[in-house]
Amino acid sequence: MSLIEPNAIPVSVGLRPAARPRAPELLSPAGDWECAKAAVENGADAIYFGLERFNARMRANNFTEADLPRLMEFLHRRGVKGYVTFNTLVFATEMVEAEQYLRAIIAAGVDATIVQDVGICRLIRQLSPDFPIHASTQMTVTSAGGVEFARELGCQLVVLARECSLREIEKIQAAQSAPLPLEVFIHGALCVAYSGQCLTSESLGGRSANRGECAQACRMPYELISDGKPVPLGDRRYLLSPQDLAGMEALPALLRAGMASLKIEGRLKTPEYVANVTRVYRQALDAATPADYEKVRRETRYDLEMGFSRGLYPGWFNGINNQELAHARFGKKRGVYLGDVRRIHAERITLQLEAPLKAGDGVVFDAGHPDQPEEGGRVYTLEKRGAETLLGFGHGDLDYNRIHIGDKLWKTSDPELDRRLRQTFAGEKPLFRRPIALEVHGCAGQPMTIVARDEQGHVAQAASTMPLGVAEKQPLGENQLREQLGRLGGTPFTLGELKNHLTGAVILPVSELNRLRRDLSAQLETLRAQPKRWTLAQPGELPSIASGYGVPPSGGGAWEVPTTERIFNPPDRAVAPPAKAGTPYPDASYPCDLGVQRADLSRNSLPDQAREAEKSAPSTSPELIVLVRDLSQLEVALECGVRTIYCDFENPKLYRDAVNATRCSAGCSSPQPAIWVAPPRIFKTGEEWILKQIRSCGADGYVVRNYDHLKYFADCRRVGDYSLNVANGLTADYFKNRFGLERVTASYDLNFTQLEALLRSAPPEWFEITIHQHIPMFHMEHCVFCAFLSSGTDYTNCGRPCDDHKVKLRDRVGAEHPLKADVGCRNTVFNSRAQTGSEYVARMIALGARHFRIEFLEETAVEVRQNITRYRQLLRGEIDGAQLWRELKLLNQLGVTRGQMAG
Repeated sequence: MSLIEPNAIPVSVGLRPAARPRAPELLSPAGDWECAKAAVENGADAIYFGLERFNARMRANNFTEADLPRLMEFLHRRGVKGYVTFNTLVFATEMVEAEQYLRAIIAAGVDATIVQDVGICRLIRQLSPDFPIHASTQMTVTSAGGVEFARELGCQLVVLARECSLREIEKIQAAQSAPLPLEVFIHGALCVAYSGQCLTSESLGGRSANRGECAQACRMPYELISDGKPVPLGDRRYLLSPQDLAGMEALPALLRAGMASLKIEGRLKTPEYVANVTRVYRQALDAATPADYEKVRRETRYDLEMGFSRGLYPGWFNGINNQELAHARFGKKRGVYLGDVRRIHAERITLQLEAPLKAGDGVVFDAGHPDQPEEGGRVYTLEKRGAETLLGFGHGDLDYNRIHIGDKLWKTSDPELDRRLRQTFAGEKPLFRRPIALEVHGCAGQPMTIVARDEQGHVAQAASTMPLGVAEKQPLGENQLREQLGRLGGTPFTLGELKNHLTGAVILPVSELNRLRRDLSAQLETLRAQPKRWTLAQPGELPSIASGYGVPPSGGGAWEVPTTERIFNPPDRAVAPPAKAGTPYPDASYPCDLGVQRADLSRNSLPDQAREAEKSAPSTSPELIVLVRDLSQLEVALECGVRTIYCDFENPKLYRDAVNATRCSAGCSSPQPAIWVAPPRIFKTGEEWILKQIRSCGADGYVVRNYDHLKYFADCRRVGDYSLNVANGLTADYFKNRFGLERVTASYDLNFTQLEALLRSAPPEWFEITIHQHIPMFHMEHCVFCAFLSSGTDYTNCGRPCDDHKVKLRDRVGAEHPLKADVGCRNTVFNSRAQTGSEYVARMIALGARHFRIEFLEETAVEVRQNITRYRQLLRGEIDGAQLWRELKLLNQLGVTRGQMAG
């Protein structure tokens, strides 16, 4: 299977002819300057990097704002693009600083920024109509609907979720009417949870993955508890740690699918890793024939395993195989497998080698306990005895009492490979050079003119200072021109296509040809080094966003809307008049003009049920909303007289029963309780049947959890859930007013200070706040039920153990976290302890919040009733938050925590 056109010209690594069909961009990580150079010198077409703030790898060294001009000049001189990662949620208090960062990024000529936060996308579009935005994998795009959402938001490229298979990628491409470029990860670490949907680090330690502070809890050991008993799994304890992604085998299919960019993970990795992986995939992309590609694939496996490997695996490209994704034996780097220990004698280790090994290489002995200190060191001697090899180590380097027959031996270090990799980016001269095309024109008596073009479209021209002479013996031909003009050593260029348009037998001194070559090279470098000139609104042209959307009420009345200097009211747009005290905040005062058509947000465009609900709903009393996860909890909520109930069931077939039970409980009473249902958090193309089944239940409304839900339930009452990641007023406005949502749920990444800022950044009645819940930590395509309670690979052959067993994951401190599977077989791990924001409720009510949610997981009927009763009393002011906090600690068997709200 060919990676390129059959008639493509064979080329050596890095020497791609200008006429070659455009391959996908190879995008490499850069955590610092040395990594950036390693990527450039090994063939990256672009790099992505973070600054000191707002990037999803805060543990990387990262760059500074002051570095940007020099870094971009270096990259552009080398024909490489640079993308800044702005891929975190941004809180309301940070929007002014975010604007300053974005101005610096745009002014420095950065080629694009990679963004997670919807509000930041909107801010960028107000600052610059043409600066490219790439939708980060943190936006959790898994469908054509998600791609369309990103397009409407103003994005020029979408990074798909890692969980998308080749077949799903092809479906997404086929469903696009006007294709938006797509990017996929091709190599590197795999997160077990959907990026942008993992709350584990936030829940367990206050380090949000959505803020670049992932604590890698997925790489820790867990014990599987099924129906109250531990499941014996031998040495498989790293149940949530996937192998590393290696997409080499999927490369031909990804090229056929039209991927615009292939991304290498690794901004926390070393320069050697960056050089290694970039070089391997550059070779594969430049392979001239299928045989060349197979040779690269076969011969580079060792290098990739030595670079960094927890085991290399194609991820989800080939679909779901829960038996293979996570081998569960370890969660850290291993390298190349060498074999099992056969004998230990006289301080020498005997084994049958499965891979190359030499003196000086580093190894580690794997006894099946990677969480404990392991024996390892550098090999001093190797002695071959038939099929076996005896290894000797330095005196005192190993404790042989801790090494056992059967232990696995891994090669973790190859100094020779590291030296070879460092040489690929050593020194100051360019080592990886990109082709330029030359056209040579002229005739006797006239100057020679040469036109040079690079791959980016830059054009340079130079003319000789003397006319061409008539050649008597050796006229200039293509060979002579290529020899002289191709001497581009020390420059970022190599000679690709050469077109000779000289007329007649002519000659020019070699010294003049050399001068022309140097002139053209200098011109191209100068052209490349010029920063991109994006349109950028000057500070005086756009109002500051410091005041958010409007002015908070000073005397407890309604919000006042400023009539001038509002970021989303351009000068040519009429601004709605200020709201009068005591009247609702007017939606019309929040225009959403971002270069895309705004939905009709008039009251007449809302569903009839929503208008009726708005008429009957009290505007001042706080409302308690209850989320239940089974019919028995629903029954208790109805008996308690809860007026708004959300159902989040594993089996959506039960939603019809829930709706019927709610209708019957109300009888002829008025108003009837409203029952809302929640679709699964992730949607993939082909799963429309799930949404159809859910909609058929006839619920009063739907809890929207992803981009596809926004449009599928567009004519229904809708509330945006926490998975939309609403962390600032710009994001809240987009979801609420563009899509007509009744409310949006505040992000679970917010502590109370940040939540308070959110309530001040937009009308507080827009928001729903969850004040009691078991935080949903990991949300995964990986099915733990299938992987460890069956021998099946996916839902087609696993026997559905999730229907028969109650499963928890016990962590290192003994906490048992409940595991649930949804209708799409995606798993969620919930925190074992409930968290409460009871101590902050009074303050939130004072700020104007009116919609408060409590969620149940596995609580009994008694616990459900107790919690509903006490939280109602809290909202009515009959008890205070501190009192409820003390009571909840006694009522809940595992206790409660203040969670992320405490900061």
